[in-house]
Amino acid sequence: RRLACGDVEGRLEAIFGRVRAIQAKSGRFDMLLCVGNFFGSTSEAEWAEYRTGAKKAPIPTYVLGANSPDTLSYFPDVSGCELAENITYLGRRGVYSGCSGLQIAYLSGTEAQQQPAPAHCFSAKDVAELKTSLLAAPNFRGVDILLTSPWPRDVGTFANSAGEIDTKKCGSKLVSDLAASLKPRYHFAALEKAYYERLPYRNHMVLQETPQHVTRFIALADVGNTSKKKVLTPSNLSSFLKPWQGLPRELWSPHPWRCPRKGWRWHSVLWAGDKEEPACQFFFDLNKHQGKKRPSDMKERGDSQPKQAKKPPQPTGPCWFCLASPEVEKHLVVSIGTHCYLALAKGGLSPDHVLILPIGHYQSVVDLSSEVLEEVTKYKAALKEFFRSKGKRYVLFERNYRSQHLQLQVIPVPLDLCTSEDIKEAFITQAQEQQIDLLEIPEHSDIAQVAQPGTPYFYVELDTGEKLFHRIRGRFPLQFGRCVSA
Repeated sequence: RRLACGDVEGRLEAIFGRVRAIQAKSGRFDMLLCVGNFFGSTSEAEWAEYRTGAKKAPIPTYVLGANSPDTLSYFPDVSGCELAENITYLGRRGVYSGCSGLQIAYLSGTEAQQQPAPAHCFSAKDVAELKTSLLAAPNFRGVDILLTSPWPRDVGTFANSAGEIDTKKCGSKLVSDLAASLKPRYHFAALEKAYYERLPYRNHMVLQETPQHVTRFIALADVGNTSKKKVLTPSNLSSFLKPWQGLPRELWSPHPWRCPRKGWRWHSVLWAGDKEEPACQFFFDLNKHQGKKRPSDMKERGDSQPKQAKKPPQPTGPCWFCLASPEVEKHLVVSIGTHCYLALAKGGLSPDHVLILPIGHYQSVVDLSSEVLEEVTKYKAALKEFFRSKGKRYVLFERNYRSQHLQLQVIPVPLDLCTSEDIKEAFITQAQEQQIDLLEIPEHSDIAQVAQPGTPYFYVELDTGEKLFHRIRGRFPLQFGRCVSA
């Protein structure tokens, strides 16, 4: 069991205090892996107590080297050394092998912009030598963990948004090359003062190469940030030891650094559903007239009539939730918007248990048009603000299984009763007991990225933005969400 953290920047008491708190709640971890800036400009006072042995890190801590000339003095040996009891500098580059067979590849510093490379930077030669030392091993299938301070350039390609971080401009191309070659199960990075968990990506081309494990890239924020961005994260390799094990195909994305073959024209990206086919769709124009586009709309074909907006599907029979239906319980309606409405639950778990429902007939969130989805998001934000004013937080879930009309169940929970972590843990624990794979998905992703229309699923969302997803493949307990919430 391992913890990874972002830029410590000399705040040793803060990070080790959080580690102690996590261990008190969740049990002991084996090591702490620190990426980014471990030391800062004001590190000396706190560091002196650890260097002299007056204080000790609570678990074995492994750190990367300097990312600027200011902190070079803290790292006396470029090949790695013990800096203080329980705090070890890994070195400029290399592989740490644990007694259990765990392989951690690491690369200290930032990418050099000049030659020769300064002491706090790495060069193409460093990356090449690290790759060679690993790829030369027979039957190499990838390392378990890769530690770098910079993000890999373009890591957000084909994936969920990284928020304010432009992944096309930040990070290192050399790190991208290293990650593509070493195929880590986990890749941790920092320096951008932001938390970003990318959708796991494949390390092979579907139907063209032998299936391999997926890679999870996680960037961590800086310790002490005021925005409460995630600084620490656990890594569990048990579900990544075999190809494909432990992660449903809906959560895989294409490799961010694989390029289509020369002569092919990139058209679109798709990675949801069960199809065992390449996630990237290509179209190759065999027309001898090079550079001429195929007709893509009605105008080029001589038809100038505008396209009609697609109407939502109509129910096959009486629907209790279509607002225009005589079957709807209108006395329970609280608020009506342009595309959605809010209603009290007929069998609510509490007096303020409410439902967010589309006015038109839609089966699931995946089927919603952009304007309906936008209004759903506004209702969520309004409910979060309202419940917080009453000293509550909410848990939201949807069951797209044996249901005809989308119902987003929103159940408020008193803030002093349990934390969002308690709610998440309750759902995961109950799911495990019933052999349901309820997996966490990145906060900035949406369900449409991991499920196609018509796909049965169960989905939980906390008002913190954390999300859990289960792809229903067989039977599923209809009242699972209500039972856990109750």
